Amino acid sequence: MSMVLKNNMEAVRTMNILSENSNNLEKSLSKISCGMKIVGANDDPANWGISERMRVRIRALEQANQNAQNDASLMHTAEGAVDNTIDVLRTLKAKAIDAANDSNTNEDRQTIQKEINQLVDQIDDNALVTFNGKYLLTGSSTTGVQRTSDRNTWSRTIFLNQSLGTEVTVGSRITDLTNRAGDSLGIQSSDFWQVSWVKNGKVSVESGQISQLGGRTLTYLLLANGAANVDFDKGNVLADGRLAACYDKYGQPLYSPDLQAGVYIRATDEGIAGAITGYIINITDAAGNARKAANAALNGFKLLKAAENNFGNVGVSNLLNFQIGADANVAIKIGFSDMRSEALGLKGNTGNIVSVTTKDYANAVISVFENALTIALDQQTQIGATLSRLEYTSTNILTSRDNDQSAESVIRDADMAKEMTNYTKNNVLLQTAQSMLAQANQNSSAVLSLLQ
Repeated sequence: MSMVLKNNMEAVRTMNILSENSNNLEKSLSKISCGMKIVGANDDPANWGISERMRVRIRALEQANQNAQNDASLMHTAEGAVDNTIDVLRTLKAKAIDAANDSNTNEDRQTIQKEINQLVDQIDDNALVTFNGKYLLTGSSTTGVQRTSDRNTWSRTIFLNQSLGTEVTVGSRITDLTNRAGDSLGIQSSDFWQVSWVKNGKVSVESGQISQLGGRTLTYLLLANGAANVDFDKGNVLADGRLAACYDKYGQPLYSPDLQAGVYIRATDEGIAGAITGYIINITDAAGNARKAANAALNGFKLLKAAENNFGNVGVSNLLNFQIGADANVAIKIGFSDMRSEALGLKGNTGNIVSVTTKDYANAVISVFENALTIALDQQTQIGATLSRLEYTSTNILTSRDNDQSAESVIRDADMAKEMTNYTKNNVLLQTAQSMLAQANQNSSAVLSLLQ
């Protein structure tokens, strides 16, 4: 080995090794301190990029789960209000049944009416429930309907009767009516009829003898001399597809007449103000006894669709959008029925509340409360189904997040036992290099012995 003074290559080489060991020790300390084996992109560029994308996905899934929790809170808020409305409607129906009983005087019915007025007002209070400043049950987030030129547009109230016979047509004579089994309803020309209906909060009653009906057809009875403002048709004989021409806001048919054959009553006016919210037919014989079989069939009209005021354009949605996914447009569309008393048929647009001040009025109003309960229970079912779906969604999101987090952990998290082993090794190598550098520097001092 040559002896040089200016360039001590042994010391230079040892210095390079010392620097490398110092860098390795620094990396080990960094990995141990943060618990990750990939601290920056320079450690492992490919896996660092994969890990970062997974982190973005995990963060998005956590936000989607938070959205689902917030959405569930919103739905629970609406659920509580609808629950209260259902309780009130149960009480209202009981009060109407009480008012229909002739053990009550007119003064008693006036007293019952006062209680009904307060309960109807409570229903309006329930409909004004909000979540984060957003009104839920005032009709602002209904499905909406598209205005069409068809007079049978789906924005009208529609009742379906499947109790009447399959041979019943628009021109069927009242005395020839049959039930679904084909048995005669037993209506005689000497019998009397009475039709009670409720529209815009007002109760109306028409009555007379069947023998005096012009034409004596079912159409005439259902129209009640035209005063009821309703239309009438037979679902399984509609050849022109008028009901099938009723579309939602997205251009999809809302109803196909061949799915549910039966007799329909439809309000002739659109929207809530034109809705028929209660309809009762009563047939009695000449002695005043009720034709129970006939009445059961004729009063088999069940609310199929409640009218809406919310008209929109095709492709425009007023539904609430619940973003419950980590990607765009992974959402649930939710709509709430209009649960105000006017929309439920309990009040007119002038503020008048349905009246139970007479026996006939009370009988008609019973059907109004029953139809309102149908709407409220349907809304409650939808809320419950949505809450159940949100629970499944949240579980699915958390499962996906955990799996992504597990995969990201494999890529990025440090094996602490391995990193401590590397740290110890690098620390020993650094101390060894420091010792060898001192030794290499000491070798240069041997040149001094040649100068003595």
